[in-house]
Amino acid sequence: MTIKDLAKETGYGVATVSRVLNNHPNVSEKARRSILQAVERSGFQINENAKQLKQQRPTSILIVVKGTSNEMFGALVEAIQSRIAETDYPLVVDYIDENANEVLRAVTLCREKKPKGILFLGGNSDHFIMDFDKIEIPCVLVSNSAENLDFDNLSSVCTDDRAAAKKAMDSLFELGHKKIVMVGGDTEISDTGRLRFEGCVDSCLEHGASFDTKLDYRGVRFSYQDGYDATKSLIDSKREFTALFAAADVMAIGAVRALKDAGLRVPEDVSVIGFDGLALGSFLVPKLSTVEQSVELMAKRSVDILLRCIEKNEKAEHRIVPFIVRQRESTRKI
Repeated sequence: MTIKDLAKETGYGVATVSRVLNNHPNVSEKARRSILQAVERSGFQINENAKQLKQQRPTSILIVVKGTSNEMFGALVEAIQSRIAETDYPLVVDYIDENANEVLRAVTLCREKKPKGILFLGGNSDHFIMDFDKIEIPCVLVSNSAENLDFDNLSSVCTDDRAAAKKAMDSLFELGHKKIVMVGGDTEISDTGRLRFEGCVDSCLEHGASFDTKLDYRGVRFSYQDGYDATKSLIDSKREFTALFAAADVMAIGAVRALKDAGLRVPEDVSVIGFDGLALGSFLVPKLSTVEQSVELMAKRSVDILLRCIEKNEKAEHRIVPFIVRQRESTRKI
């Protein structure tokens, strides 16, 4: 009798049977009892030699996370872990600096860990253009599009950052704001930062508003502290503004603190809108307006695509997930 025979007899999938036989914790007690009873009835025995050979083969899935302070990626890692826990694949998570080369790091980890597939959380297209041809296993770039990179083994799942940033800025103009500043990413090293900056400029052009990059924009890291420091810099420059768009909720939260420390009220003096839809934003006072992305949907689609590419050798896919602009308490009409 084989594992497939046990699966057929019990009505459970091969993966579930395998998890029970290997004493994996992510199995319901009902399934465990049913499968173990079938094992006892049939006298099934695990082939230890085959098991050892299987364990020597690459089995893990690797996540390379670009940046250590971006809570959006933290939420994504947690959601991905929940999805991967339903499979037999061990998960390896590797955090690198926001300015580091994620592709070269993955090349090194491929030699050391020999994963079956890779999920990149964040990326710079230049790094992929220069170095991704060194990676042969299936990969998914999460939160950035890889459609134009044209690698057969590189899929992507993301929000349309440029369109979403434009909608966020549009919402501020619709509330009557004309003097708007932005705290965003470094457009030279971050595709996400660049696209969200471009969306901001698109909105300004459409509404006939001026936007001086040197005076109205601060490109920094995606973190609370950098959001705080960038906003303080804008305040100290004496630049007049009634609204601030932050390219990430962590930046927006830092911005709100900087404004309060400067004696400014949110939203009475300055409206603030972020990007990502972190759960924390809905518990702040005031509740943070934001561009909301579905972390669960991004995680599900990313993992599903990667597993299909690993197990069925399917071609690369590129998917865009929807977004919603949530107006909460941190923005107001003037």
